[in-house]
Amino acid sequence: MTNTLPRRREALLSLAALAAFPSLLQAAELPADSIYRLDAKLEDQDGRALTLASLQGAPVLASMFYTGCSMVCPMIFETVRANLQALPARERDAVRVLMVSFDPARDTIAVLKKTAQQHDCDSRWTLARCSEATARKVAAVLGIQYRNLADGEFNHSSTITVLDPRGRIVAKTGKMGEVDKAVVAALRKMPPRG
Repeated sequence: MTNTLPRRREALLSLAALAAFPSLLQAAELPADSIYRLDAKLEDQDGRALTLASLQGAPVLASMFYTGCSMVCPMIFETVRANLQALPARERDAVRVLMVSFDPARDTIAVLKKTAQQHDCDSRWTLARCSEATARKVAAVLGIQYRNLADGEFNHSSTITVLDPRGRIVAKTGKMGEVDKAVVAALRKMPPRG
């Protein structure tokens, strides 16, 4: 008769480790080119903690901004909205939006919440803040460049990135103020959830 107790204990310890560190399991299942592999701890406009990996399962339009911007950043919001509106309702409803601030010092949870209300962002939209170091990492994976200016403003690129449900970049646009047919086409190629 073999002793199965050590094997059972080993299996239980393995399950406990996976339960304690679910991000290990998620990362192992993600494609090598998924931005969801980035260990980025974010906080949304409602104060909830999230990670990039928590966006798995839906197409995502992602960009970065700062709330003190009065020209380009509002245009990024409107361009995201225009591209969403170009989709049929069922496909549009499946898309999530992630807007990450690169000004964590001023973009508090309360400021993000107010900005979400000002831009009529529904529950599909996540406005997030994170540490400066994490913002740099998110910017790097999204291909967004920014720098802080002496007057407290930011000089930044305006890029909207399309992510597939597994976090792979499938399209990008720098077109602002109009619908980008390539973005819409990339979103339409993905099957809607549900």
